[in-house]
Amino acid sequence: MPETVVTLENVVKRYGTFTAVDDLSFSVARGEIFGFLGPNGAGKTTTLRMMLDIISPSAGRIAILGSASAIPVRHRIGYLPEERGLYRKMKAAQTIAYFAQLRGMPAKAAKLKAHELLERFGLGEFARSKNEALSKGMAQKLQLLTTIAHDPEFLILDEPFSGLDPINQHVLEELIRELRENGKTIIFSTHVMQHAERLCDRFLILAKGRRRFEGTLTEARAVFPPCLLLQTADQISPLSSAPGVLNIAEKESGDEGGSVYEVELARGADPQQVLKAAFDAGIRLSRFEHAGATLHDIFVSLAGDDAESATDTAGSERAA
Repeated sequence: MPETVVTLENVVKRYGTFTAVDDLSFSVARGEIFGFLGPNGAGKTTTLRMMLDIISPSAGRIAILGSASAIPVRHRIGYLPEERGLYRKMKAAQTIAYFAQLRGMPAKAAKLKAHELLERFGLGEFARSKNEALSKGMAQKLQLLTTIAHDPEFLILDEPFSGLDPINQHVLEELIRELRENGKTIIFSTHVMQHAERLCDRFLILAKGRRRFEGTLTEARAVFPPCLLLQTADQISPLSSAPGVLNIAEKESGDEGGSVYEVELARGADPQQVLKAAFDAGIRLSRFEHAGATLHDIFVSLAGDDAESATDTAGSERAA
């Protein structure tokens, strides 16, 4: 059995009559990338703050790195909060070194590490620049570097991709993978499903403070009916009576290559039977693809209307 880095058992957080987190239980194993997914207001940040002992749960138990509180093991943890904040008059290299020293790194090693990280992540020429002179994206990268400078074994990243352009989002994804390869354990919260789908070993979907799903993408897809993507310029209607076909919906309307259709299948249906039915009906296919549900689809289905509004917001952010 892999070692457990963090465990929550029946955790509740109430603010008066409002329940922000409701009977939440899950665990994260060492060396895992664990996605903490949910719409805005789902309780993600509240849960992460309870893990770190910034706020206390109203009920339940939390264990982190073998401790009942994060405080005694805080030097082994890296935390990137959702609310970004840097000392405006401090210089970039000084900032990284300062936070590394706060977490127990010797001064000389902290300064060397600061310059090494700035060079590696394309900020070397800004080492002596004041934080107030940095762009939003550079400041976001700098705060991330303060989170990893002391080489923590467990990282908690709250909406780490927020404010980064697509190139720097890719750089951060590569960094998260590298950290995992080096044995680190990572929890990151997000409401942008593409990052989670590419990165996570496992994930938890939270909505209105309650757990809706915990597991792998494969396990999540098993909950949803399989589907096929077909492309043809021919009439698709004969396939509606093929074995196992529940529904056919046009996804993209026709061009010279025909239209793309999504064919929903009954659980356990054989896609090859659909292919045979197409052949028997003389339907010429330029595309035949067995497609599982996307994490976006799963998220919206499990988290409901709140998920739709969150992913709409995320789409606006990506388009900006």
